[in-house]
Amino acid sequence: MRKIAYALGVLAGVALPVMAQEAALAQEAAPPLSPSCRAPASDIAAPAPLPHVTEALRARRAIRVLAIGSSSTVGVGASSPTKNYPAQLEAILEATFRNLDVVMVNRGVSGEVAAQTADRLRQAVAETKPNLVLWQVGTNDAMTKVPVEAFKTIVREALRWLKEQGVDAVLIGLQYSPRVAQDEAATAIRRAIRDLSAEEGVLLVRRYEAMRFIADAKEGELLSGDSLHQNDLGYRCMAEHVARAVVISALGDIRSAVRP
Repeated sequence: MRKIAYALGVLAGVALPVMAQEAALAQEAAPPLSPSCRAPASDIAAPAPLPHVTEALRARRAIRVLAIGSSSTVGVGASSPTKNYPAQLEAILEATFRNLDVVMVNRGVSGEVAAQTADRLRQAVAETKPNLVLWQVGTNDAMTKVPVEAFKTIVREALRWLKEQGVDAVLIGLQYSPRVAQDEAATAIRRAIRDLSAEEGVLLVRRYEAMRFIADAKEGELLSGDSLHQNDLGYRCMAEHVARAVVISALGDIRSAVRP
């Protein structure tokens, strides 16, 4: 854990490395991927700063995480609640930030579309007071043919509200499966999430791209028997990819995190 300790030392105001070293530090400090979960960095996430997580790390305060979304947050297809992605993610982050507390709250509700999740978001944030919200979104909107522009408006307004509250946000996109790959509505929603991430400067976990890479590489089966929801390995990979994206984004913006 020396790399993590050094990274936190830099965040606390120790002499700053050059930019190339900053990027390398964040990459090295990130938790490793299991062999069956390996994918190119560009397929795992589109990075963006997480200033409130970075500040909590620098102050060595607890990281409070709210996981919200639908069945992939609940963990449908997992063999037990301990195998859903938030539970596995909490364990990874606590092992990574060994001397810091990570508090994970799972507020997933199966079957929800973005509008329903957004309606719950304000109360959930008030109750849990997170530094970070992980919003798994889009699959049910695609399956129920929610108009893309309506979807974008709902998600954009929620992201801007979170920013006003001083809460970092991460968007977690659609899962990959053959039926999703062939669906035009899913493709449109996936593009909308990508656009929202770029427009709002929000970290995006590219679940579809990472799962497709793993499926093409035939390193492991990520889907459960319904060929849509993930299995234990699928949720493990999801947790590992989210963890790497969060750690790299939180530690990678060192220059803005360190006070002169």
